[in-house]
Amino acid sequence: MQTIQLGQSDLRVTPVCLGTMTFGEQVNEADSHAILDRAVERGINFLDTAEMYSVPARKDTFGATETIIGRWLAARPGMREKIVLATKVAGPSRGMPWVREGTGMTQQDIVASCEASLRRLQAEAIDLYQIHWPERNAPAFGQIYYDPAQERSKTSIYEQLEALHRLVRQGKVRFIGLSNETPYGVHEFVRLAEQYDLPRVATVQNPYCLVSRGVDNGLDETMHRLGVSLLAYSPLGFGLLTGKYDESGIDGPQAPRTARIAKYESVRAQRWGRPDALAAARRYNALARAHGLAPTRMALAWCYANWRVASTIIGVTSVAQLEEDLDAWGTKLPPELLAEIDRIRWEQRDPAA
Repeated sequence: MQTIQLGQSDLRVTPVCLGTMTFGEQVNEADSHAILDRAVERGINFLDTAEMYSVPARKDTFGATETIIGRWLAARPGMREKIVLATKVAGPSRGMPWVREGTGMTQQDIVASCEASLRRLQAEAIDLYQIHWPERNAPAFGQIYYDPAQERSKTSIYEQLEALHRLVRQGKVRFIGLSNETPYGVHEFVRLAEQYDLPRVATVQNPYCLVSRGVDNGLDETMHRLGVSLLAYSPLGFGLLTGKYDESGIDGPQAPRTARIAKYESVRAQRWGRPDALAAARRYNALARAHGLAPTRMALAWCYANWRVASTIIGVTSVAQLEEDLDAWGTKLPPELLAEIDRIRWEQRDPAA
């Protein structure tokens, strides 16, 4: 794989990124290290994690994923220089008091979270430091409507950028990014950075897959015009687009009980567990099979080749899954198949937005 530039930064990454939120919950440390080793062997140079991982978030596993990655890096001299390392500071508490005290995300919170991540990662600097979700009230994680009555912001975007600027000046962070953001948020972060000579966001990490194409509803234009790169997460819709739930559904007797969406109620309660999301996924999966493709391959190929996407974040629980996802790279979907995909979207819209 050739590397691509992220936004206006000097970070160059592979167009497939290894997401790690399963490490420490579904995947033990030894298997996590094996997955990381194989990803590097296959040419991947981009890793994404977060302070709140593993997922689903629990007090007992808070920071576990970063710790696993830190021990992997420490045991492999020279590996850190080969890897573009991304992590995230959690936004205001979403029922996770163990992340930090209080309900906001202050400048002090950002700095403290970064320093704790660096300790767990056993790294001197983070290449891409992202705000996991907006500090202000904004629709995310399955919410689709903005409600001004819910506004509880305590730290302005300008103040957040000031804290990130401090970390960049200190050499603890190289570049910054956002996640689960809206067009307004991206534009405001860029506007203020340019106005006050503060760090400019390089990336936005948002869900993007066949059953969740909210990016196409205006965020794509914002990012294109402002020179901000999309990191697409959940390209397989938490497994819905692999076809493994097509026969018996998420809770049926044939559903894989160890898969995230089947195993964890907190995951099912969000957008991925909606009946209309599964209904749409079944249509896409049937379309893939009708064209002689495995559903996983079609869903990933659609995301990998999409002009909006700089790098696609894949999450796996085994080396075998990693191989399957990477083998889909380079698959070209014919124009007639892409047109059929868009016809389904016109009818089903974005049920997991």
